[in-house]
Amino acid sequence: MSGLQASSAPISSLPLNPSDPPGSPWSRLDRWIARPRSARTVVVWLSLYLALAANWPLWNELARIGGAPSVYMPTVALMALLTVCGTVAMLSFTAWSRWMKPLWFAVVLLAAVVQHYMLSYRIVMDPSMVANAVQTDPDEVRDLLSWGLLLDVLLVAVVPAWALWRVRIAPQHIVSQVWRNAVLLIVAVALAVGGMLVMNRELAPLMRNNVHLRYMINPLASVYSAVAAVVKPMFRHSRKLIPVTAGTTLGASYASQARPPLFVLVVGETARADHFALNGYARDTTPELAARHVLSFRDVHSCGTNTQASVPCMFSPLGKHDFEARKDDYENLMDVLQAAGLAVFWLDNQPGGCKGVCDRIPHASAFSPLDAAVKKTMCDGDECLDDVMLRGLDERLAALPAERRSKGVVLVMHQMGSHGPAYYKRSSPDVKRFMPECTTNALAECSHSELINAFDNSIAYTDRFLGKTIDWLQGQSTRYDTALLYLSDHGESLGEYGLFLHGAPYSFAPEVQKHIPMVMWFDAGMSARRKLSRPCLDADLDAPLTQDNLYHTVLGLMDVHNKTYKPALDALASCRG
Repeated sequence: MSGLQASSAPISSLPLNPSDPPGSPWSRLDRWIARPRSARTVVVWLSLYLALAANWPLWNELARIGGAPSVYMPTVALMALLTVCGTVAMLSFTAWSRWMKPLWFAVVLLAAVVQHYMLSYRIVMDPSMVANAVQTDPDEVRDLLSWGLLLDVLLVAVVPAWALWRVRIAPQHIVSQVWRNAVLLIVAVALAVGGMLVMNRELAPLMRNNVHLRYMINPLASVYSAVAAVVKPMFRHSRKLIPVTAGTTLGASYASQARPPLFVLVVGETARADHFALNGYARDTTPELAARHVLSFRDVHSCGTNTQASVPCMFSPLGKHDFEARKDDYENLMDVLQAAGLAVFWLDNQPGGCKGVCDRIPHASAFSPLDAAVKKTMCDGDECLDDVMLRGLDERLAALPAERRSKGVVLVMHQMGSHGPAYYKRSSPDVKRFMPECTTNALAECSHSELINAFDNSIAYTDRFLGKTIDWLQGQSTRYDTALLYLSDHGESLGEYGLFLHGAPYSFAPEVQKHIPMVMWFDAGMSARRKLSRPCLDADLDAPLTQDNLYHTVLGLMDVHNKTYKPALDALASCRG
């Protein structure tokens, strides 16, 4: 009987391992962790831990902004209070039973992963960044995985994983638990509000001038941004599609045309205007375009800082301000060109797709019909070099309706371009002339010069791709009047101000994420067709433009009449005729 009584001792009194003496520090710590505790206590301790272990990007940024420790330490203390109270308030809704342990650990993992990317690429987890993450395809995910990610996650997650596994949650009556959780929520909110009121003089200008700080509070900002990007749209009213194509017609140039127009619009990815030699960059990254005497517009800015924001915006008739404020969706440039009777086609080498722009027109993925030999030489999984879009292009055009082709063709090619962080994958070996280059997606492991080399090689590859596309168009000049327009969707940070990649909120994103290249080329037939003056265009290359100009410039170039056309936004209008 005595033996039976001895074996029924509480688990918390037993050593974790038989080899550990009962009085060892490890065994005492383990027994202390394993004591029964309320879910609220666990929430408070977890919030304190996350504030300390998963918010180093925030503390570093406050130190950078504040200057001397005597200036920024009070702000750090206040932000620590707000971070703890905010996390406690959020987790108070989960303070119920031991079945919440997986959810608490999921929050820890989220905080660890977010901190890794904030430290590695200096991004912030705002709703647009979460929207990008949601739409990321497996190949892009693979580019973002690294041993550094695993190490950073383990450093943050191992301790709370062990603690959550060992701790026992004391059961409580449901009524008692409800009012105690409510008290915890009220106290957390009251402390946060009190802290903000006491230091409002310091806090208000700091947050007003550094909006990004609110998206660095981890994991609170990540959860908020996820809700804003994923959950909130579920409760919005269903958007109507507002038509704008009514009354669309072709202009007078089609009545007497000797040849129909063939216009190629290349939507670039992550290219920076200041890394194009055409725009004054010291390195010769664009020799192919220079040899073809293209027009390079040097002061062009994007609608957004990520593909999800920029691509639908640039094809919209609304312009950036009205596009972002819209309550319904509108037909876009591709709908208008199709309604005019032209043959339109969207060819995508971007795994994320056309972001809805091509949904109502013929479109295809550049890598879907490729044979195994081509995929082996040009692709890594479903991720291919942009030259793949030039394969079989004549056959793709021939497959379009003959009646529409006889009027004119508009082909959109959506590049993989310079998509990071694996810039080294965006160029083929024969164009890698800037060496050594960064050959990993863990950018912190590369020197700045290696990173720039990898990015510049991707620009050099885009230059060659555009040169080949122009050569293909010149080969079509006996049957078509041809032209090409290239512009990137957004730019990229390459370490300036400690930032990498793109997707920073537009209001405080650096210039390099918004300043984009835009290049045009016309053959003699298109220049004569639209009466374009080259000297006039050369004189306008420094005129300020944005992606708002794309919609109206294309309609003007293609001589498509629609009520939404605004001549003032047509970049070629003043040099035509």
